[in-house]
Amino acid sequence: MAHLGSRRGRALALPVGLALTASLGFLPSGAASAAELSDAPAATVTTDGPKLSYVVNVAGGRWAASSVKKAIARAGGEVVVAYDQIGVIVVHSQNPEFAKTIRKAHGVVSAGATRTAPLSVQSVDAVDEGAQTLSAAEAKAAAARATDEQDPLEPLQWDLPAIKADKAHQKTLGSKRVTVGVIDTGVDDTHPDLAPNFDAKASANCVTGKPDTTAGSWRPNPGESDHGTHVAGTIAAAKNGVGVTGVAPGVKVSGIKVSTPDGFFYTEAVVCGFVWAAEHGVDVTNNSYYTDPWMFACKNDADQKALIEAVTRASRYAERKGTVNVAAAGNSKFDLAADSILDDSSPNDSTPGSRVIDPKECLDYPAMLPGIVTVSATGAKDLKASYSNYGLGVIDIAAPGGDRTEYQTPDAPAVNGRILSTTVNGGYNYKAGTSMAAPHVAGVLALIKSTHPHASPAALKALLYAQADKRACTNPYDIEGDGKIDAVCEGGKNKNGFYGAGLIDALDAVRR
Repeated sequence: MAHLGSRRGRALALPVGLALTASLGFLPSGAASAAELSDAPAATVTTDGPKLSYVVNVAGGRWAASSVKKAIARAGGEVVVAYDQIGVIVVHSQNPEFAKTIRKAHGVVSAGATRTAPLSVQSVDAVDEGAQTLSAAEAKAAAARATDEQDPLEPLQWDLPAIKADKAHQKTLGSKRVTVGVIDTGVDDTHPDLAPNFDAKASANCVTGKPDTTAGSWRPNPGESDHGTHVAGTIAAAKNGVGVTGVAPGVKVSGIKVSTPDGFFYTEAVVCGFVWAAEHGVDVTNNSYYTDPWMFACKNDADQKALIEAVTRASRYAERKGTVNVAAAGNSKFDLAADSILDDSSPNDSTPGSRVIDPKECLDYPAMLPGIVTVSATGAKDLKASYSNYGLGVIDIAAPGGDRTEYQTPDAPAVNGRILSTTVNGGYNYKAGTSMAAPHVAGVLALIKSTHPHASPAALKALLYAQADKRACTNPYDIEGDGKIDAVCEGGKNKNGFYGAGLIDALDAVRR
């Protein structure tokens, strides 16, 4: 079972309290069609095994999908939803040989189980026990320091001036015509800082792999993670005289829930999330998670290869429809460009093992997929955060994700090195992680889209990288101050493994 305070997510649980979490996404009703299958499973097919979820990736067009659906039924599978527009079918089956059998069917490119634990009703973990709460004294002191142009808690948001968002807001808050989709654990749209900017029409619950648009289905249930709500506030908390201010406080934000109650982000939910965003006018998606149960999914494994293929198809489809996809790089201090990495936490939904992987063949996805904007985290001193993954050629750009206050202490009046944002039930708390860095990038992209409304995803990404403040490698890097080198940065000032193209710049994003 995954716990929200473990390293499996993109928000980090650091000593003294930082939250670790993950996110998932959902699809639109009408975007996919569940097949009505009359073919009964063959008598020789075993259907008394554990019930698992699968993705089946199809070649060709809808004719191939139709043929494959019949083969799925004969193999003892039940179609949950078919995303014919990308050739991905979500299936449930209790046939232990289902994946091996369906891979032999004509028109099937790949197929694999999305999990190693059976489908079941799972217990609910406590809400981000690693998060650090905002004290009443801090809130009162901040409000006393706030200027007429600031929201009451904005003096505690060191991350906004770090990327010049405060100056950008003097020019524009962003356009209401731009929507950022938070593919995550759900968004509490009743929060007073989120309600003014929430786009319910672009929101859904994708946890099963099939979109549920019931009102409020995109919210975290009691006891579930506030991770997505925190992310949403960083992107678009309204500048309304209440609480905090988002990077793009004038744009819309939607909630696309893809995380189970236990905090797992399974492939079928992530596929649903990207397709939903693509077909509901979402301009930017934020993905602060890795897709479970494999921290790194390997192309030389038949099951894992299929999972990578399904999410790749979905994310590319979203970009073709005009969406820029942003993802957090991860919190394990890994060099994602190394020759090898020790993955000792996969699969995280049953019994983790230990394996050495090649990150060129085994991907942390969606972060390492083509076309995704991959984000590393910095702290209050603009240095790579102690926990952040890095890697030359993998990291595209850097943004504030927070760090331990002892490592990177912010300038006054801010008092905490983590990121302050919205939480459930109308509150505010601090978290740190690449989960917190990615939404800063999503917010800046929303500002760029507001300034250049007709720009393509490729053009928006080019502007993002060109406008970034270049940062040279930080070597030697001894963030803990104990005399030991904690990581080695490779590359030049214009592009390197710690900061990619540099630190995002919100002010340049709104300059025409």
